[in-house]
Amino acid sequence: MRRWVAAVSITMASVLGLAACGGGGGGQTAQQPSAGGGGKQQVEVFSWWTGPGEADGLQAMRKIFEDQNPNLTFFDAAVAGGSGDKAKALLQSKLQASTPPDTFQGHAGAELQGYIKAGNLEDLTPLYDELKLKDVFPAQLVEQISVEGKIYSVPVNIHRSNVLWFNPAVLKEAGVAGAPKTIEEFVAALEKVKATGKIPLSIGSEWTVTHLLESVLLGTLGADAYNALFKPGADWSSAQVTTALESFAKIMSYAGDPQDDWQPAAKQVADGEAAFNIMGDWAYGYFHNPPQGGLGKTSKQDFDWAPSPGTDGTYLWLSDSFTLPKGAKNRDGAMAWLKVAASKEGQDAFNPKKGSIPARKDADQALYTDYLADALKDWSSDKLAGSIQHGVAVNQPWLAAINEAVGLYLGSKDVKALQQGLADAAAANAQ
Repeated sequence: MRRWVAAVSITMASVLGLAACGGGGGGQTAQQPSAGGGGKQQVEVFSWWTGPGEADGLQAMRKIFEDQNPNLTFFDAAVAGGSGDKAKALLQSKLQASTPPDTFQGHAGAELQGYIKAGNLEDLTPLYDELKLKDVFPAQLVEQISVEGKIYSVPVNIHRSNVLWFNPAVLKEAGVAGAPKTIEEFVAALEKVKATGKIPLSIGSEWTVTHLLESVLLGTLGADAYNALFKPGADWSSAQVTTALESFAKIMSYAGDPQDDWQPAAKQVADGEAAFNIMGDWAYGYFHNPPQGGLGKTSKQDFDWAPSPGTDGTYLWLSDSFTLPKGAKNRDGAMAWLKVAASKEGQDAFNPKKGSIPARKDADQALYTDYLADALKDWSSDKLAGSIQHGVAVNQPWLAAINEAVGLYLGSKDVKALQQGLADAAAANAQ
């Protein structure tokens, strides 16, 4: 309980400190770039990819970048912290001080709206025309990252948020036949695991709880009603939402002690300490990659996956992308990085390690096996819904308000207050 109170305090301080700019999470000081050796020019690439899997993918893309651009050197300005909350807070301070990185990671969709409205980003439409990217990116993705006909980011991948990761041996020990398909089946499975003494559901830091909440909302409401929540006039006070939040509260009652971030929570499943974890498919790279970059676990044996309960047939999606800030110190270097991020070679080097599928339609499908083969198939056929926590469905002020409501819930366990907080957040931010 003390850990959640501390987390709530941190969130409240961050919201108050960043209310004007819509950030979330606490700040963290990144290493500052220094002059490159041998006359090379540095390109400062700002992200939150520091963990196993994600950092490996970034380094794979870095190698291509430096091989193709011998006069440039990559400066990794990554800031640790699962969903990027700490990175976004530091980024806001850099933008406000007119000292932007050369390029920064952002989630495609509503998350970038604040930067665009503030005039922080350059229009990348000419780059799309030069590289003919509209021909190789899905039309729906291009539409999502366009604002008034202009495009401000280059997506490097597609992620799925609504994935239920589980340990087959723990389920077998508990007498659970397989991955639960409905919310009701999920609660029953959690109860069976609890009876064995194992952790029914592992969770990480506070943002992972909002991540869990979006899957429960989708699993209860269905894709159409879920997507409608983010349109002007949506009714967050409805009986349907109440039912979803009551299910969320029930599911959270089976959660273990919160871990520091998503990786240690996922590891509890891989190590057989916990049965379930709802996390995005970046967890696949962490589970699967060799020990120097992951856990080196065997799929279908040490870990397995399914759509989160109630969401089969819907892809709760997000996309990581890179931008070109106005005033970048090394604009040409940033453009060179964006070209690698957009390329087939770059995306095929990055995504298998990251645990994501490519944004490009022409990527080498032979590289995407096991979980990633399932993801490619589902992406092409499922209904689509946008992630809350990861920037597709809501802008940053709205997400900050949602995370505040979730943080307060973790201390109070008051479902009615949570629903009121979510309704207030929508009323203040929906456009």
